[in-house]
Amino acid sequence: MSSGRIPDAGHPRVLALTTTYPRWTGDTEPAFVQNLAQGLAAAGCEVRVLTPSCPGALGYEREGAVEVCRYRYWLAGRETLTGAGGIVSRLRRHPLSGLLVPPLLLATLLAAWRHAASQRATVVHAHWLIPQGVLAIVAAKLSGRRPRVLATAHGGDVFALRGRLFDRVRRWVVAHADHVTAVSRYVREELIRQGADGSRISVASMGVDLRDRFRPAAGVARDPGRVIFVGRLVEKKGVAVLVEAMDRLRASRADAHLIVVGDGPERSMLERLVAERGLAGGVSFLGARPQAELPALYSSAAVAVVPSIVDALGDQEGLGLVSIEAMGCGCAVVASDLPAIRDAVSDGVNGLLVPPRDPDALATAIAALLGDGGLRERVSGEHVRLALVERFDWQNVARHYAAVIRELDGGTGQA
Repeated sequence: MSSGRIPDAGHPRVLALTTTYPRWTGDTEPAFVQNLAQGLAAAGCEVRVLTPSCPGALGYEREGAVEVCRYRYWLAGRETLTGAGGIVSRLRRHPLSGLLVPPLLLATLLAAWRHAASQRATVVHAHWLIPQGVLAIVAAKLSGRRPRVLATAHGGDVFALRGRLFDRVRRWVVAHADHVTAVSRYVREELIRQGADGSRISVASMGVDLRDRFRPAAGVARDPGRVIFVGRLVEKKGVAVLVEAMDRLRASRADAHLIVVGDGPERSMLERLVAERGLAGGVSFLGARPQAELPALYSSAAVAVVPSIVDALGDQEGLGLVSIEAMGCGCAVVASDLPAIRDAVSDGVNGLLVPPRDPDALATAIAALLGDGGLRERVSGEHVRLALVERFDWQNVARHYAAVIRELDGGTGQA
């Protein structure tokens, strides 16, 4: 989606704040903010991304028409709070990393303030309400120019950070941002349940490159017994439930084989579980893979599984883009019946939904898709792809966000 065209001065000037962004070419960090930035640039916005520095990443680079600036917040080589699964996940594993939170917040605020003022940003787009939404609003006020603030709730900022204090902060962001988008209907509903003003929140998902990348890979044969999982190996992804389901499935379907694409803090535990269940021949861990390799992996599998759960701290999926990637590549999907996932997967229409944390139901659904080619075709054919393009392809998603930004901007960039 990259565009080399630099917009004219009259176009909206967007300053995007995010802590999740690919660090280098081929990085396995989620690329949804990068993809949106490229889409906005192609739609006529001038885009600068502000993201924290991290070991091995350049301090400044230009990706087509998008500028990426990484700001320092600690000693060189020790800025490790972001990347590798996100801040919340890292804090859970390494509580002492919390010492880096105050300098990160201060550095983010200073960088946002400086860039909002000196680069004449007309819209600051904060990805995640906490902390980016808070910092974007404060930076906009301090800049003296008062650029508009668009804040996007991705899910982790709504579900993982629990308690009255966080609820109050989220309500404050919704009240003081110029507009808030939620990546799914359920994220919006949860914000309203927490007391936020729903009239200030619209639903605008993130997207997937369904036109060029996530489509059936040419020359890749689909293995009729292959099952695939793609995602971070953390509790809320529910991979332990999937391993238990594979244990049940292989009792009746010996050719069933699961490939796990991803890495994370639960990998060692999952590998032990596989060994304990005697599944070493039926489950393979491939580690994290670059986005460019995923279409071929999806295209080689008959079934993709999204076994997400609500974890012990209440965190859960905000949308579940993996299911859309898999469907785009012609892979039949089995997913947990969670509210946010229903935004992408409709039971019996473009996949099968099963109760979360139910390995028996999960095994039954996988077996049904592996054993019935007609059912697979009904929930994963080209008609499914075409329906997804309209709602979730990046070009359409970016056009929607660009329209929101232009409305906030007043129609044209401000001098």
